Amino acid sequence: MTRRLVLVHGRDQQKKDAVALKAEWVDALRSGLRENGLELPIAESDIRFPYYGDTLYQLDSGVSTEDAAAVILRGDGVPGEEQRFLHAVMMDLLQRHEVTEEQIDEVADSDVIERGPRDWGWVRATARAIDRFVPGASSAVLILFTSDVYVYLTNPAIRTAIDTGVASALAPGAESVVVGHSLGSVVAYNVLRHQRAAGGSGGRRTVPLFVTLGSPLAVTAIRRVLEKPTRCPECASHWFNALDERDFVALHPLDTTHFPLSPEEPGISNKDDVHNSTANRHGISGYLQDKDVARRIHDALVGTSPVP
Repeated sequence: MTRRLVLVHGRDQQKKDAVALKAEWVDALRSGLRENGLELPIAESDIRFPYYGDTLYQLDSGVSTEDAAAVILRGDGVPGEEQRFLHAVMMDLLQRHEVTEEQIDEVADSDVIERGPRDWGWVRATARAIDRFVPGASSAVLILFTSDVYVYLTNPAIRTAIDTGVASALAPGAESVVVGHSLGSVVAYNVLRHQRAAGGSGGRRTVPLFVTLGSPLAVTAIRRVLEKPTRCPECASHWFNALDERDFVALHPLDTTHFPLSPEEPGISNKDDVHNSTANRHGISGYLQDKDVARRIHDALVGTSPVP
């Protein structure tokens, strides 16, 4: 039976044509395959692209990225837990790039009283520090990304609506290579984590390869909200994670330090030397065009054992 390819997109895909969006992903993958002298080994009809962009779009009422981020930064009506979540993600990014509190002080307003999530002056200062000191990063994009991840992880209605759509792309009993990008990697992980191996525990694994690209799963605040313990989905035989170290969303590799698994096997194979050519180093085309990423997807689709 032909294996399927399931592609799970990230945020900011609202009001887009799902067919055209899928074509962009497939074209980028074909480009990466050509770097290997390979062609797409399955028909496009065997590629599933569950689209949930408009579900998230309804959360921000269609305002611009900058305006929506500004609303969040004002702190008006933002629950305390979400405030702490946002601050933790921003601080993780700043620490990853060795930005000091003294540098944050440089861009802070004079009304900052304390360093922490309870003082929105300080939170706004951390956002300015991201724009000033982290190459290629946008605090507005990070704030909205973080808000969407938080809502997905903590709002059961939103999560169920998205998960149901993605899970429907996995045909019962059929083998599917699953690729998740950005927020889509969080969604795909959550969906697959609740998929059992065929025939129960220890049975046939129906996902020969789970691929995460530009994934924020190892961001500390995000990992802490995930269902415990973090583990390789029971339905997956192998997990391959790829990132560009300049990608400000994928802060850490999914290694034993930042994303410990229980049980430890099967582990996650990490590739952290992707040269993502997109402007923010996070775009999906820059990942799928990578020669190694494309080859691994190809090999999983044709049934070739992946390289460790």
